[in-house]
Amino acid sequence: MPDDKTWPGFSSTPFATKVPSPELVVHQTNRLRELFPEATLSKEGFEVLAGLLTCNPGKRLTADAALKHMWFAKVDALELPRKVEVTSALPSWKKKVPAACAKRRKLQSVPSPPFPSLAMAACVEAAPAAAAPAGLKRRRIAVGSTEQYEEETTCCLGKGAFGAVVKARHRATGQTVAIKRLGAGHGGGPEALLREARFHEDACGGGANPFIVGFRGVVRVPATFDLRLVMECVGPSLHDLLRQRPRGSPPLPEATVRAAMWQLLTGAKKMHGAHIVHRDIKPQNILVGDGHSVVKICDFGLAMSTDVRPPYELAGTLWYMAPEMLLEKPDYDAQVDIWSLGCVMAELINNGRPLFQGFYDQGQLSAIFEVLGMPDDSTWPWFSSTTFATVVMPELDRHPDNRLREEFPEAKLSKEGFEVLSGLLTCNPEKRLTAAAALKHPWFSKVDALELPKKVEVLSPLPKRRRLRAVCVA
Repeated sequence: MPDDKTWPGFSSTPFATKVPSPELVVHQTNRLRELFPEATLSKEGFEVLAGLLTCNPGKRLTADAALKHMWFAKVDALELPRKVEVTSALPSWKKKVPAACAKRRKLQSVPSPPFPSLAMAACVEAAPAAAAPAGLKRRRIAVGSTEQYEEETTCCLGKGAFGAVVKARHRATGQTVAIKRLGAGHGGGPEALLREARFHEDACGGGANPFIVGFRGVVRVPATFDLRLVMECVGPSLHDLLRQRPRGSPPLPEATVRAAMWQLLTGAKKMHGAHIVHRDIKPQNILVGDGHSVVKICDFGLAMSTDVRPPYELAGTLWYMAPEMLLEKPDYDAQVDIWSLGCVMAELINNGRPLFQGFYDQGQLSAIFEVLGMPDDSTWPWFSSTTFATVVMPELDRHPDNRLREEFPEAKLSKEGFEVLSGLLTCNPEKRLTAAAALKHPWFSKVDALELPKKVEVLSPLPKRRRLRAVCVA
């Protein structure tokens, strides 16, 4: 923390004067060298880094002063590592999405009813690259027109960096659907949407998977030729449902958690059977429908197929990423989704509070190991060979014990329920429960109908009446 000696102006700032000290953990010493030891960065290089990262701008190195430092006395030609090109069936569409992950099975060219008119629509061919991996084939995706739908422009179901999802009605059948369009800043173009459509339809299994949001097809805007993804219109996200609960609400009954997890694991089992890995399962990507009696996985924008050989890249949302993905294991598999479902289960029990909340990859791993204990050769042999284990771990306070039961005591979760949670949240993916194995656990021997709490309607207070002053006139 800066003081009058290191940064005289800091003590007069609102942060220094108004933020109460009990709210902060004050660190007087500079720990930058601990993060960048001499094995990582030389003495001269560290002097430059420390000079650039000086809080007091009056003492911070300027660009000119930094370039005069002896660290720059000899500068070699720059040779950054090249990106490994992975030939794919479809172009990569996001920086955080692995280059291509395709599946052998063809998309059916005609969407399922109630959209028979799409059968007459044009077909877009998603052609693989010239040297596509063995087993990947050309495929055709039927594309209809947005003129078949009437969008409810005032009803936006979701909006974010990906684009937006709006509610719409099929003009011929009257069925309500959700239409997703990618944002201008998405950068993936039509290939990204076609890729997502392919994985979405494969995961649905032609409607045989009731716990995946239904796929309804792809449509094109006649004026711009932009593509849209048409899906089943379900309901709010599990994230929104949990966040809308009043503060101090009792935790969800274990029977409710069990019913929700049974549906999600059943959906994941069928999805993984189709060789699709979602890679971004989280409460925001789980929708609640049918009077809050069913949960469905949505958003296959980061999905991949295990039919494409590794290496696979990092993808997903930090708080729900499996340890092997955070450790950059190149050949991870469907078990990353099981870890994410374990995080979702913990969040359901904790009334919407995520279990592991790190700020970056290494911080997320530290948050995981603080609860589950640091792996060793007996629990996860592969871990000891990772950079995290050899470089980062010696600098950390080790937590050898698994404290998960302390977080979820028997008052919160029964013995059988904890066995499922612990099996889903096992660091070693080879020892982690699969969806099929989890569903065979005795905890699921009796599953009640799912009854998630409805949104609580909070009546707004009545407006205050204006006080009228009575003036007596004699």
